Amino acid sequence: MGRVKLLAGAAVLAVMTAWSGAATPVLADTIEAALVRAYQNNPQLNAQRASVRATDENVPQALSGYRPNVSVTASGGVQYTDATQGVPGGTGSALHGTQTPVAVGATVSQTLFNGFQTANKTRAAEGQVSASREGLRVLEQTVLLAAATIYMDYLRDSAIVEVQRSNVRVLEQTLKQTRDRFTVGEVTRTDVAQSEAQLAAGRTQLLQAESTLTTTRSNFRRIIGNEPSQLAPGSPVDRFLPGSLTGAVDLGLTQNPNVTAAMFGIDVSHLQVKVAEGALFPTVTLQANVQQAYQQQLTIQKQFFASAVAQVSVPIYQGGAEYSLIRQSKETLAQQRLTLEQVRDQTRASVVQAWGQLVAGKSQVASAQAQVSASEIALNGVREEAKAGQRTTLDVLNAQQALVNARVALVTAQHDRVVASYAVLSAVGRLSPQVLKLHTTVYDPSVHYHQVRDSWIGVRTPDGR
Repeated sequence: MGRVKLLAGAAVLAVMTAWSGAATPVLADTIEAALVRAYQNNPQLNAQRASVRATDENVPQALSGYRPNVSVTASGGVQYTDATQGVPGGTGSALHGTQTPVAVGATVSQTLFNGFQTANKTRAAEGQVSASREGLRVLEQTVLLAAATIYMDYLRDSAIVEVQRSNVRVLEQTLKQTRDRFTVGEVTRTDVAQSEAQLAAGRTQLLQAESTLTTTRSNFRRIIGNEPSQLAPGSPVDRFLPGSLTGAVDLGLTQNPNVTAAMFGIDVSHLQVKVAEGALFPTVTLQANVQQAYQQQLTIQKQFFASAVAQVSVPIYQGGAEYSLIRQSKETLAQQRLTLEQVRDQTRASVVQAWGQLVAGKSQVASAQAQVSASEIALNGVREEAKAGQRTTLDVLNAQQALVNARVALVTAQHDRVVASYAVLSAVGRLSPQVLKLHTTVYDPSVHYHQVRDSWIGVRTPDGR
């Protein structure tokens, strides 16, 4: 019985170490380091960053409406002419010959006014950039929450495997003792069969736990980017959370990136209405041409041409498409406003749900710890009573299984407690490297934006591609 108690105590120590954060020199990885690797290397997150960089290019495209259009033309060839000059009925002179006409010209056109469409397109593009950055924040939070969750999943599942292994060792020892007692006639064959059945069930539970751990290890590699090895305990991030549910809801309605992205969506839709209405305004353009030509005609060897023309175009009726586009843009704007209300409702519900899980998780940890303590006392008592003949072998096995279930519940509650704190931080919109104070270079999307915003020419991206 002494060895049985030792094995049971070892399982409890393994579980509690996974929660308490006791320092040990063999632990090589931390949840913060895992979050840093996910933040830096997650391919989905890096793809979203590239998408934001692509959205940045909408601004210089819109700004191109302020800039002139310049084109250069050149022509050359061979021309044969056979003509007669003169008046009808009079004497004419014949012109015939071959020349090589050559012309070089340039055209510059500049839009002076287009119903404020360029200004509104630029502002709309800037709104799209802001919305895409908020979309990036959404994915950053999703990846960080997934990384924290899978980190705690692995700690939980590996601890459950250790609990089940310890249970199997205890059941093997129990079976051995039961067989010894059967040999001397203290118990019956039924007691031996019950021990064998419980051991078989324990081995099945161990195999299931090992299978779950294998799946978790694969997901750990997918999300974080490396195989898990000697993970340090994870801890809640309550210090970064608001002090109350009301504060959490208020923070979520202002800082959650889903909400702010929807707000920028309203701005963009409003500006799209202005762009569509710009089609009803006059358009003023200025165009300058210059051309140098040689041998365009047999009698003209050289010719220079230059012009500057201002043009005003006033739309009267263009088939009604412009009016339909305006109405369509207004409906889209109304849709975006309703979407914002929907997102706010979803955010409020998410914050309340995550907060409730966090509060429940705190209580569940305390209850599970009490359950483990009580189950240990109960198991020891049942074993002592079994020695005195007041309990059966089945009573001992049931008490042992109850202790295993309590330990699994404790590990699960500790896992849920930590994950719930990260979920609340994500729901309020503060799950970021800056808030968590992660030791990593924070990706700044504004760097690329300022690199390309005022770029007039060039096909190479800022990173050299």
